[in-house]
Amino acid sequence: MNIGAQADAGGKGESGANEGAAAGEALLLVELAKSFGAKKAVDGVSLAVPHGCFFGLVGPNGAGKTTALRMATGLLRPDAGTVVVDGIEVWQDPRGAKARIGVLPEDLRLFDRLTGKELLSYTGLLRSMTEAVIDERSAELLGVLGLTEAADTLVVDYSHGMRKKIALAAALLHGPRILFLDEPFEAIDPVSARAIRGVLERYTDAGATVVFSSHVMELVERLCDRVAVMHLGRVVSEGSLEEVRGGRPSLEDAFVELVGATEVDTRELGWLGTSPG
Repeated sequence: MNIGAQADAGGKGESGANEGAAAGEALLLVELAKSFGAKKAVDGVSLAVPHGCFFGLVGPNGAGKTTALRMATGLLRPDAGTVVVDGIEVWQDPRGAKARIGVLPEDLRLFDRLTGKELLSYTGLLRSMTEAVIDERSAELLGVLGLTEAADTLVVDYSHGMRKKIALAAALLHGPRILFLDEPFEAIDPVSARAIRGVLERYTDAGATVVFSSHVMELVERLCDRVAVMHLGRVVSEGSLEEVRGGRPSLEDAFVELVGATEVDTRELGWLGTSPG
């Protein structure tokens, strides 16, 4: 299954993708900014993500990752700055930009009273895809994600890992050029995580682009070509894994140093484990 390819029989989301693919970066953020009251959630973030890249966005809680992703995908209007997706400026042509992207948000809001198969069908129809293409792609996605047997089960009865996988299938159904994932591996079992990783690796092998946020440094180090570290609304380091590590033993070591974290002094917890049995 060529997950990253564009099918001739698809819907509006697939028209013009070849023109956009040749237009510079897959994703370009220029001086992106967003405040909530007095708090600057994103403060002048600029990033350039090349086509065919597996790009990791990491940072501590409150760093601005989710806000940046929401602005990049047209879900939240920025106070300032520009977002260009596959050659299209998101806030000048939101419909054209959204046709080229798939989104898996951290807070999954699915139509739980639909079955998995019905959810994919509904998603495809919203994208103006033909029923034949929807059925073919749905069967393939359900198969590779291990959801075939659950295709006729209501989503409300899915486990957390199954919900992540059906949401990923919905995000991929129209063959997007760029996939945005917010904490896609959080709180899921190893089997589901492996299935999702396999699909994402196949997706980028086909020339498409993944941008995802995560707190799991080992996973980012294993999957990503490039990484950006955010802290207090700003990008404090960006580049290849080697560049961001900067000679440190691991990405986690670089991350801790870049965000100014300090080692926790546990000497005062000497009483732990001393209670009598």
